[in-house]
Amino acid sequence: MSKRLVISIILLLMAASFLAGAWISYLKAGKASPAGGRKILYYVDPMHPSYRSDKPGTAPDCGMPLEPVYADGTVGDGSTSLPPGAVRVSPEKLQTIGIVTGTVEKSSGSQNLRLTGRVAPDESKVYVINATIDGWITAVGSNTTGSIVRKNEVLATFYSSEFLSAGQALIYALSSMDRIPGGGTSMNQAQHDQMQQFNLSLKQYRDSLRNLGMGDRQINEMIRTRKYMENVDIDAPASGLVLVRNVSAGQRFERGKELYRIADLSKVWVLADTYGAEVDQFKPGMRVKISLPNRGKTFFARVSPILPQFDPTGRTLKVRLEVDNPDYLLRPDMYVDVELPFNTPPMLSVPADAVLDSGLKKTVFVEKGTGIFVPREVETGRNIGNRIEILTGLKEGERIAISGTFLLDSESRMKSAASGISGTPQQDPVCGMYVDETKARSKGLMIEAGGKTNFFCSDDCKGKFKKQPAVKPGSGTSKSKAPAVMPAKTEVINPAEHDAHAGHKAAPAASGQMDHSGHDMQGGMK
Repeated sequence: MSKRLVISIILLLMAASFLAGAWISYLKAGKASPAGGRKILYYVDPMHPSYRSDKPGTAPDCGMPLEPVYADGTVGDGSTSLPPGAVRVSPEKLQTIGIVTGTVEKSSGSQNLRLTGRVAPDESKVYVINATIDGWITAVGSNTTGSIVRKNEVLATFYSSEFLSAGQALIYALSSMDRIPGGGTSMNQAQHDQMQQFNLSLKQYRDSLRNLGMGDRQINEMIRTRKYMENVDIDAPASGLVLVRNVSAGQRFERGKELYRIADLSKVWVLADTYGAEVDQFKPGMRVKISLPNRGKTFFARVSPILPQFDPTGRTLKVRLEVDNPDYLLRPDMYVDVELPFNTPPMLSVPADAVLDSGLKKTVFVEKGTGIFVPREVETGRNIGNRIEILTGLKEGERIAISGTFLLDSESRMKSAASGISGTPQQDPVCGMYVDETKARSKGLMIEAGGKTNFFCSDDCKGKFKKQPAVKPGSGTSKSKAPAVMPAKTEVINPAEHDAHAGHKAAPAASGQMDHSGHDMQGGMK
């Protein structure tokens, strides 16, 4: 045999040995997990756990990938033991999508409640000047909307023929009084009675002029000079800011028209918008700090005893604050910052961004292991600054997502929809599967036992529970010949309190999948 032939035979034997070893390794790999070397017993159809195979592949009915059942009792990657809507995020993506976690805390102490307020004039210091008769504007002063005017300042003048008779009657009465001889104690009884009658008539004429719209200043001027004035002055009733000006020279106006509106701004209101329980922090007479943004000005107001008014547009309660404003720095419709320090009792709270409010329910994503977030419905209380009080649904020390929650919510909704659960998920106490509470109620798949409502995925599980109410989740649901793999510790767990549930080992039938009797599959996360 030649040397070349011997070498060729040796190379062929080495190649055959390598291929044989690779084939054996491949066969062994089918019985162990790539990570950690866990032994695989068999593969199951996630939709029909009664179907199993010795090799990986796809299910013949639904085409879904078969999931491995390990010797340590876990199924697949273990995510199927989580409730519907749970989201699994890889450590790399946690930073990429900006998910930040925090801890549910119970805290108390002094806090500052910061709100936005709007300046409004004090209604008791707003003066409206309406036309009491028909007339014409003959002259207008230099005031405009926004001008500061003084009390008794002439705003405009007008003419009306209706003043003629009342004015002439006043002048005639004054002339008659001037013709009465004597005065004081020198008058006889007849002259004294006549003077009383003139005074009574004079008062009536003054009242007539005042009711027509002439001010006391101009009436007194007519009495002093004994001269009738054709043009009537419109005087400012108080010092303040002109809010409305509806006059111009030569303008004709009718009775009832609003000519001016003036507000005394020496004291104004601040209407602070409060949400939810924030209004409870404001007590009548309490001192509140107010600041004008970007002006560096600070004021102190008092909470009015008037009940807060509800604003249907913004759905807020407006708390009235009364503040002195001697320099008129606060003008109507200005926005100001309101700050109220207060002490809070110990309460459980989370950052406001952590709570997703859909209008029907409020949800927080609880971290159940690295990268696994489970939606949990919570009941909230007061909004204190940038934190929200949690009444039920969370416990102190739990880890939750405080940012990136909208991305988690989007993924969670898709997974819940895929699992066929659109309402509140409840765990079947027999098979451990999660079911839609609303759907279970409509089908009558529920039993009251031990002061608790139990929901079931099928009549079969409901019947088993009736026979044995103390049955544990996952017991007796798998009718296949495969051994039932039970969790290390299994309980009937409410979705809002499943803290010990995340790490449980579950059998195929207890992992929220469908058994051969047609149970619904829960939304798994991978």
